[in-house]
Amino acid sequence: MPLLAPPPLPSVTVPLGLVIPPGKEHYFDPTAKPVPYTRRSFEFRGERAFLPLVHAFLATCTAGRDPDYAYLFRLLGVELATNAIRHTNSGRAGGTFTLHVVRTPTHMKLTCFDSGDGRITPIRDPEHLAPLPLDPEREGGRGLALLDALATTWGDDGRQAFRRVWFTLDYDLTASAWPTL
Repeated sequence: MPLLAPPPLPSVTVPLGLVIPPGKEHYFDPTAKPVPYTRRSFEFRGERAFLPLVHAFLATCTAGRDPDYAYLFRLLGVELATNAIRHTNSGRAGGTFTLHVVRTPTHMKLTCFDSGDGRITPIRDPEHLAPLPLDPEREGGRGLALLDALATTWGDDGRQAFRRVWFTLDYDLTASAWPTL
């Protein structure tokens, strides 16, 4: 006999204090006094309902930066988070992904650590991600093309299990197609 799926649960609002641990509140409050940092990480639940927290996290990471830079960094960061939820085990029940930001004098780097697709491949035989051509008419599949066009550099570790996808974005945006769009 096939298992029946449980009925969908209703949407509810919970206090952020139940989701954000003490001492990390400033990660999600762009109005808070900026805290100097060089590295910042947070583990998110792999559900679309948590994407507003991803936006808030990335907004605080780019606090004080040029508005175009902040927008572009958030756009690309949310794309990595969305890909982790849609295309990896991070989006399954109980799944998580981690965003790790490194800030340097010249750029910021964002790495998304996800749960991969469950395949185990030898490290010496990696399968790196490749973008499809950028086509605004296509319904999906634009995420890696956006990274390829707009990030200064990007890449992944080629592992199928527990993949790391990253991008860097220079503060001056000169290596990005953004200023020319």
